[in-house]
Amino acid sequence: MSLVARKLIAAALLTATALSSTTASAETLFGALTKAYQLNSTLNYNRAGVRVTDENVPIAKSGYRPNVGAVGSIDYSSTHNASRLTTGSFGVQIDQMLFDGFQTRNNVRAAEAQVRASQESLRNEEQNTLFDAASAYMDVIRDRQIAVLTEQNLQFLTEQARAARSRFEVGEGTRTDVAQADASRSAAIAQLAAARAQADVSEATYRQVVGEAPGKLQAGQPLAKMLPKTMDAAIAVAAVDHPAIIATSHLVDAAAFTVKSTEGRLLPQVSASAGVASNYRNTEINGLPGVGGSTDGTFNSASIGATLTIPIYTGGRTSAQVRQSKESLGQARIQVDVSRDQVRQAVVSAWTQYLAAQQSVAANREQVAAQQLALNGVIEERNVGQRTTLDVLDSQADVITAQISLVSAQRDVVVASYAIVSAMGALTAERLGLQVAIHRPQEHYDAVKNKLGGTKTPDGR
Repeated sequence: MSLVARKLIAAALLTATALSSTTASAETLFGALTKAYQLNSTLNYNRAGVRVTDENVPIAKSGYRPNVGAVGSIDYSSTHNASRLTTGSFGVQIDQMLFDGFQTRNNVRAAEAQVRASQESLRNEEQNTLFDAASAYMDVIRDRQIAVLTEQNLQFLTEQARAARSRFEVGEGTRTDVAQADASRSAAIAQLAAARAQADVSEATYRQVVGEAPGKLQAGQPLAKMLPKTMDAAIAVAAVDHPAIIATSHLVDAAAFTVKSTEGRLLPQVSASAGVASNYRNTEINGLPGVGGSTDGTFNSASIGATLTIPIYTGGRTSAQVRQSKESLGQARIQVDVSRDQVRQAVVSAWTQYLAAQQSVAANREQVAAQQLALNGVIEERNVGQRTTLDVLDSQADVITAQISLVSAQRDVVVASYAIVSAMGALTAERLGLQVAIHRPQEHYDAVKNKLGGTKTPDGR
């Protein structure tokens, strides 16, 4: 076996293990998913958004409760005849809505439905983040391997250019062989620069999604155990469990309650009010206290009453708002169908990509072995004058293309399996068994939904 052939076999063995070999200190795919679940800034942003939505429930419930306020006023006046009048009033006022056309009740129910929708949307966002992390992880492995392959290709072509020049110097080759070898080497330099740049881009994306820069990465494995036996079974699971479908269903409920709340503005409203006050009055004439029928002094007062408001005509505003809310309800119902169609398409797309990637891996493995064998044969034939340098260069190009295709197909198998599980609505930290504290938005909601006051958040801010 020639020296060049031995180098090619060694390079192929190195490629099979480069950057994807498992070591004790290497990052695992599940480890990257755990970090993304904890550190991803977009995911944490959406978690904060759910906490914001939670507060809509106590805001809506405030319509059941009275408004209590302290009121106070003081007035001072002076006239041209040197008389001065000082009056003041200090007390407490209570206002209570007795009937508002069921607006508060429906606003509370709408807010509760929005909370449920936001929780499901967050679960969907968590799945998207985990999928993005898996995809970024496999992209880094793929692009690093491609960079290694292109570097090995450059080394091979550099050796071919040197050999072509040596043969030309001893009269066994032509100037054309040297030019062809140099041209292939120059193209390989450009390919290596592009491959390294792509690897840097993938590492930057990994850092954005996972929250840390990638170190050594172990080879990722597909989620074969979490996949159903058939695509139809995957579609059936997705139709029931996918959080995007569940979230839009809750938004339909919220829109329906909003319609009822808006219609309540057309109904009579009854409110009650009560208050107590301490009143003060002091009159001075020419610097002396008022006399005669003066009502100066301090006295207390109390009041209680009720107000009935019957809407008759609001310029068409309320009617338009009712129609608008009904159209929003219709739009929300259509959105459920849109979500179902999108989820079904995602399952079918991921499933077919998974099957195609599996077949591509098997075919590309055979192609790599065959192309490597062909390259070795062409080199031997070139050495005895039966092949040209161009034949060797073409055969090497076929080898590097097959190797890159194999690396890409291996990546696609893993990513497609995660895409299927995500499209089914099952790509959660719990089902993956990630060693992480599970974020439970229900805990924050339970802590705030019935709060009567206080400005501090449940975590003490």
